[in-house]
Amino acid sequence: MYQRRTFLKNMMATALLGSLSPILAASSGSPTIANGKIIKPKRLASGQTIGLIAPSSNAWEDEEIYFAMDILKSFGFKVREGKHLFQRHGYLAGQDKERAWDVNQMFRDKSVDAIYCLRGGYGAPRILPYLDYKMIKANPKVIIGYSDVTALLNAIFTQTGLITFHGPIAKQNFSEYTLENFKKIMFQPAQPLDLAAPPVFEQVEGQAEKDNRLSTITGGKASGRLIGGNLSLMVKLVGTPYEPDYKNNILFLEDVEEAPYRMDGMLTHLKIAGRLNQLSGIVFGKCTDCRAKSGPSLSMEQVLKDRLGDLDIPVLRGVMIGHIEDMSTIPVGAKATLDADAQTLTLNETVVV
Repeated sequence: MYQRRTFLKNMMATALLGSLSPILAASSGSPTIANGKIIKPKRLASGQTIGLIAPSSNAWEDEEIYFAMDILKSFGFKVREGKHLFQRHGYLAGQDKERAWDVNQMFRDKSVDAIYCLRGGYGAPRILPYLDYKMIKANPKVIIGYSDVTALLNAIFTQTGLITFHGPIAKQNFSEYTLENFKKIMFQPAQPLDLAAPPVFEQVEGQAEKDNRLSTITGGKASGRLIGGNLSLMVKLVGTPYEPDYKNNILFLEDVEEAPYRMDGMLTHLKIAGRLNQLSGIVFGKCTDCRAKSGPSLSMEQVLKDRLGDLDIPVLRGVMIGHIEDMSTIPVGAKATLDADAQTLTLNETVVV
């Protein structure tokens, strides 16, 4: 009986370890940002093949996916569809392992030059344990998206050192501003380069800029590598193997449809978890439709000043990062300088080769 119990016990332990293997494999990797092994992907160019994937949610209708393909083709790209691109599973674009397979395969496929995400939504954190980070590191290429894709971008950078890109999704038309900023980063790299500055407002009598105002919460100047994206996703990464290193880096943030009390709660979580006091600076973009729907509330301005104003680091608010029509492309992992007094965020290196 003892031998049988021991045999069954060992069998159960083996099965349990097998089921956890993707998570254990991911956990064993240490953030490469700590030892400075940064990898820059190949720049974009007309004629390249772009892999189109849906790592989070999917579009409501197939025609939206065909629209996204047409957007990519407008750049002169050829489009490679992810195997599970048209899959749907409730609020997810297919099962977790299917979506992870598409990410892995697009990196593995040497005929694919870059990877574009269809949209955000929900689900990217669920696939992180199933990604082959060793293979991704060996096959570096551009991957771009925003919102829920924040988790994917920061995880890949943290686990491999590959610079990733917080920028427009495929399922959107590019405004003139979005296109210009996208091409300056991805097609025609230069440095130094101003990041996320508001569009030029032509001053006329009786008018002033209203929607895209910059405000300095705390003055000062700081440099570091850029990490961040959607605030709610950065909070979800806390304590995981996929969380980027905050120490001496610049955190950029944005969000959408979150009441001020929820923004307060997420910033408070990062604060009491000891993340915000490690940073060299913070740049906050837009919080789209982030007003209280009912009852008494602090304003977003009050929340940001209260939660970020006592950190003794430069903090700038209002840059063109977020769920907005005119959006900047921000390279996760790149060196940048924040001057909150001059109200500028400057990219200090080219991020594609």
